[in-house]
Amino acid sequence: MSEIEADAVPAPAERPGPVYTIVRGILRPLVRLVYRPKITGSEHVPKRGPVIFASNHLSFVDSIVIPLAAPRPVQFLAKSHYFTGKGLKGWVSRTFFTAIGAVSVERGAGAQAQAALDQGRRILESGSAFALYPEGTRSLDGRLYRGRTGVAWLALTTGAVVVPVGLIGTQEIQPVGAKLPRVRPVSVRFGEPIDLRHHGNATSGRARRAATDEVMAAIHALSGQELAGAYNEAPPQGTLAKIADRVVPRERV
Repeated sequence: MSEIEADAVPAPAERPGPVYTIVRGILRPLVRLVYRPKITGSEHVPKRGPVIFASNHLSFVDSIVIPLAAPRPVQFLAKSHYFTGKGLKGWVSRTFFTAIGAVSVERGAGAQAQAALDQGRRILESGSAFALYPEGTRSLDGRLYRGRTGVAWLALTTGAVVVPVGLIGTQEIQPVGAKLPRVRPVSVRFGEPIDLRHHGNATSGRARRAATDEVMAAIHALSGQELAGAYNEAPPQGTLAKIADRVVPRERV
């Protein structure tokens, strides 16, 4: 899950502190003045209670754009190396990511990805808003990839509604390899909240898959991207691996 594919140490959920409030209060008007983002659908976001912001993922700056565009504080998971650097650079990185609501996790997959989802669950159960990217990692070709079922597991486990988010143009602000952001037009579209409970229990793989597909359809309606029809990952290597993936496809969380 990009920053979400990680191993989070079990601990009480961290709520955004006063630094977050101060920095967000300064950055929001500054970013809106410079970039003049087109933000629509903010009225759809519930003012209180657990909310999952499920967004497409085009650029590193997406994790900055969403907290600054959302009408309420948002938390997300970020790779631990943003918090463990040394010297002045490490302090600046640690302070910045803490200030925008990031929670440190160790990157990984499998059981480690589930541990990261557990961290997201704790955030939601504290009544906060949590953002993630169901595609898993950034789309380098601009297409919208198939969603991983972690978003459905979180929603069905916690009862949180999902607010789909469509980001447009963020890949032009900081393309892959660019060191500094550029001023480019960007749109942030918040969709109507989705209650996924009608799909069934979180323990059902079929329910998780159907719920995830509903979320991805809503994101697609907002972003207008071309559909990739596949997961955003390297294809299985070797004939046996390819056959196994087709016959018994594994669940991506």
